[in-house]
Amino acid sequence: MTTHPQASNAQTNNPLHGITLKTVVTELVVHYGWPRLAKAVPINCFSHEPSIQSSLKFLRKTPWARERVEGLYLKILRDR
Repeated sequence: MTTHPQASNAQTNNPLHGITLKTVVTELVVHYGWPRLAKAVPINCFSHEPSIQSSLKFLRKTPWARERVEGLYLKILRDR
């Protein structure tokens, strides 16, 4: 197996490296609550019968929504 030094360097600089999507969504729900999260990222899985599982399923299939959720999470990390 060959390792690519550039790939590992890129991950070193990635603040989301090693953080699961489940952790991201869970921390956002704890920080904002479902109603505020649904206003920040207006997607149905946050506003209609929200759950971590339904959110994960949707976000894994929808790159634009995942990017917005991850961006919001990074904002929380910067603000801490």
